[in-house]
Amino acid sequence: MSQGVLAIAEQVDGVFRKVTYEALSEGKRIAGSLGCDLTAVVLGSDVENISKGLGKYGADRILVADNTALKEYMTDAYTNVIADIIGKENPAVVILGATAVQGRDLSASLSARLNAPLAMECVEIRVENDKLIATRPMYGGKIMSEVALEGKPRIVATRPNAMAVAESAGAGSIEQLDVDTGKTVLQFVEKKMETGKIELTEADVVVSGGRGMGGSDYSVVEKLAELLGGAVGASRSAVDEGWRPHSDQVGQTGKVVSPNLYIASGISGAIQHLAGMSSSKVIVAINKDSEAPIFSKADFGIVGDLFEVLPLVTEEIKKLKG
Repeated sequence: MSQGVLAIAEQVDGVFRKVTYEALSEGKRIAGSLGCDLTAVVLGSDVENISKGLGKYGADRILVADNTALKEYMTDAYTNVIADIIGKENPAVVILGATAVQGRDLSASLSARLNAPLAMECVEIRVENDKLIATRPMYGGKIMSEVALEGKPRIVATRPNAMAVAESAGAGSIEQLDVDTGKTVLQFVEKKMETGKIELTEADVVVSGGRGMGGSDYSVVEKLAELLGGAVGASRSAVDEGWRPHSDQVGQTGKVVSPNLYIASGISGAIQHLAGMSSSKVIVAINKDSEAPIFSKADFGIVGDLFEVLPLVTEEIKKLKG
């Protein structure tokens, strides 16, 4: 019989991503509704020490797969190990973050391997009469769909920043696993460059610039983002022009973000961009065109030149902080 909730942690260079704590917190709540335990799974190399802290986010057990072959994320190796763990643990629910770095790829791979139902980019999960119902955006965020998952294990990948982080003491007992990464097709050959920037999908504040920036000088956006402790984003048009790297792109073909505050500067509001940021808690739009579609989604709007408005906003925030 299926039992328990399994939360897959995501770490990079020995640091857990924020979405890990979100998945654990949501997993604990689901486990409470189902009347079962929450088990966390950590994959990597030399990760036992960082795993100990997961107990305070509700993990009753922490399964640690520590192997040098798991130091960097690789689809085949991670899928082989986690599929084996799921086979032994037989959980009712598997939860992880739908990150662009790992979660989306891993959840889809596990779903295919296990022939298990998957709900991607979930923004809400609830249990009704032992049924797991996930709410997720569809058609570029135009509608919210409720999906009832049937079969086991039921896999849910949550949208980063969509779930609240809550501390809830769990036993946090650690179990070391002997793992077999199995046959792998892909190998990690080059580590990506460390930028030192806040990961866009995990930022609480995102300040984005679009075609209205008119060029590659994003200094006004960067200064405000730095002051607010946030990340810099960009529309597809700005990326296509070569003004920002693709890693900064917000939208249907870029990254989906759900910050507490999203500031759209010089962005008209094409449906593809709205699909990537419409779930933000508060949206502020700055555009010279009062008819720009972005204003229909904004909580606050400023009609004006972003190169005049952003410096003024930055100075006022400095005064408030100072």
